[in-house]
Amino acid sequence: MELIDTHCHLTFEQLSDDIEAVLARSVLEDVTGWITVGTDPQQNLKAVELAGKFENMYAAVGIHPHEAKDVTAETLTELKELAQGEKVVALGETGLDFHYNFSSKSDQKRAFAAQLKIAKELNLPAIIHCREAFDETMEILDQYGRDLRGVVFHCFSGSAEQAKIILDYGFYISFTGVVTFKNADIIRNTAKLIPTDKLMLETDCPYMSPEPMRKQKINEPALMIHTARYLAELKQMDLTDFANAVTAASKSFFDLP
Repeated sequence: MELIDTHCHLTFEQLSDDIEAVLARSVLEDVTGWITVGTDPQQNLKAVELAGKFENMYAAVGIHPHEAKDVTAETLTELKELAQGEKVVALGETGLDFHYNFSSKSDQKRAFAAQLKIAKELNLPAIIHCREAFDETMEILDQYGRDLRGVVFHCFSGSAEQAKIILDYGFYISFTGVVTFKNADIIRNTAKLIPTDKLMLETDCPYMSPEPMRKQKINEPALMIHTARYLAELKQMDLTDFANAVTAASKSFFDLP
C-alpha cells in the first residue's frame, strides 16, 4: 500500500526544521510520496529546493490569494520560470479567499487568472484554494481553466451540489483531515459521492490534524493515514483498495512515475 500527501507545506518551519524525521515517520505509515506546495515567492523557492533533495518529493509553485496584492509582472515572470523546474508538478496553490480578504477581491481575481494562464502555457495542472468564493472561482475557471491539464480543489469543504459542479467540469477534489471532524457532516456526505478516480488525499500540514490526533497541534504527512482509514470506512472499501485507487488518481493528475 502506498499513499501520496498531495498537498503539504513541508517548507514551513514547524516541519522543515526536522524534515528527515518527519519523512521517516511518514514512510512508516505508508505515506511515501509528497507534494510540497508554495504560497509566495520565498516559499516557492524553498519548495523547489526541498523537493530536489528527496526521492518521491515534488513541488508545486504558486501565489496564495492572501498574497495576491503583492503580485507584479515580475512576480509572474519569476513564477513561470520556476514552474519549469524538473520536479515541479503543478501550479498552485492559487485561487480566491473571501473569508479573510487579506488581498482585495480584484487583486485576487487578477492573480488567479494570471496563474491559470501560466499553468496552461506550461501544461501544468492547477491546485485551487477556494474559500467562501465558489461562484467567483468557477467563473474564472470557466474562462481560463477548461483547457488546463487538470484542476483540483484542495482542502475541499463545500457542499454536494458544489462538488457535482466541479466533477461535471472533470476536475478533482481533495480532502484533508477535516473530513474526520465531528462537525463535518456536510463534508462527509460530499465525500461519499466522489468517485475514487477523482479523489485525492492531503494533510495541508502543518495545519488541521485529523481525528483522533487533533490534539497534536502540528499536523504532518504521517497522520494522513487516519484520514485514509476514515474515508475508506466511509466509502465501505478495503483500506488497501482505497489507497491504491486514490494513489492512482494522484499519480495520473500530477503525472508522477
